[in-house]
Amino acid sequence: MSGPPVDALADLPGVGAWQWVPGPQRPTLLVAPNLPGTDGRTKPAAEQAVVDEAAVAGDAAVAGADLSSLPQLSRLMDEVALLAMARVLYRARLFRDGAKHDTGQVLDMLRVAPRHAWIVRRWLSTLVTEGRLRYDRASGRYHDLVAPDRVGYARARRELDEARRGLGYPPSMTRFFVATAERLPALLRDEAGVQELLFPDGSTDTAEGNYRDNLPSRWVNHAAAALVAGRTHGSNHPLRMLEVGAGIGATTRPVLEALSGTELDYLFTDVSRFFLTSARTLLGDRPGLRFGLFDINLPPVAPEFTPGSRDVILAANVLHNARHIGRALAALRELLAPDGLLVLVESCREHYQALTSMYLLMSPSAEEQRWFTDVRAGQDRVFLSPAEWVDQLDAAGFDPLPVLPGDKHPLADAGQRVIVGRARSGVRRPDPVLVEAALAARLPPPDRPERIHAVDRVMSAPNTVSIGVSR
Repeated sequence: MSGPPVDALADLPGVGAWQWVPGPQRPTLLVAPNLPGTDGRTKPAAEQAVVDEAAVAGDAAVAGADLSSLPQLSRLMDEVALLAMARVLYRARLFRDGAKHDTGQVLDMLRVAPRHAWIVRRWLSTLVTEGRLRYDRASGRYHDLVAPDRVGYARARRELDEARRGLGYPPSMTRFFVATAERLPALLRDEAGVQELLFPDGSTDTAEGNYRDNLPSRWVNHAAAALVAGRTHGSNHPLRMLEVGAGIGATTRPVLEALSGTELDYLFTDVSRFFLTSARTLLGDRPGLRFGLFDINLPPVAPEFTPGSRDVILAANVLHNARHIGRALAALRELLAPDGLLVLVESCREHYQALTSMYLLMSPSAEEQRWFTDVRAGQDRVFLSPAEWVDQLDAAGFDPLPVLPGDKHPLADAGQRVIVGRARSGVRRPDPVLVEAALAARLPPPDRPERIHAVDRVMSAPNTVSIGVSR
């Protein structure tokens, strides 16, 4: 259905506010209590000690590396990306001889697939920010592209390998970045796929370089592992873990190492069977390790996804793919036992290099009618800031822990952060069963939400979801 039946959502039992979130099949209803949840940002000393230990583990993972040079090396990588963007526009004969074009004309001349249009819009705004393209607000047209210099581009490509080495990426990452830069027109037209370049002949070596081997990834993966290992569940049963979007297992491996003496019930999941097959080869001999499919944009309905069944949930570099972060967090919180821990690894900064490579993996599918329906709606962005993640966790019913690495850490500017929330207890939320029963008496089955999640508060999203306050 296109919108919520507002009258039917009035005076629901225990509901002070609601949010109607579009979904792939039917909408989801988020319901919040009359009084907001408690602010959990002030943590007891015991929590701070766990966070401090995680930071120490992260530092140990990159011991001996020269972190002071990272901003300069990152800028070298950004420079190659900026030149690659300009090169694509220039080769398409855009902005030559004083020509001015609006966004639609740029997309048409490049023959960009509609699902990738947001990337080209980011290119245009990025080039303007960097002073390599001008924008006339009155006409809505871009002009005066700084033409990429062939000699400068060749030099930047040589420096790319220096930056790659300094940041701890393997040689395959240089080949990947160069290959995507050379194929950008075809990639934007969907005549080629980034997956073929990231996983050549089914190999995961390049992906491991992106998610495991470089310095920022090593830091956050080991810090996340320390946080998981510091989780005490105070029970005789094994530590019940769920990892979603586990991919190549870049974070899984340090977590399993940190839990080497712990009895586990570890469910390794991903949306793709490709990663499950690879993970069984790499990790399959660990006792208590199981594998399964899980899509963060679909309701978790399999028998192993019962409410309160997990002590820890780990999600590394995946939750930004949720079409509505609040809905995804609410669903994950319900899977956690009381005081259970949610550990996220997320990129919180846009890198220009990603705009010419990895971002092509994040575009919506050609069949999707909507993309993001949360705070990112209509903004041509994928990642949230650390402050936005903390706010999202708080609204979904988590007590957020301090984000790692801290803002003053040498690796903070790299963007990879560990964001943690503990499932908040002691809050009287609406009962989804009672809300569902009330809606059943008011709405025919096709108009009812697919799922109902109780949260501590609902968050506004521009022009994509309906929000209401109970009368």
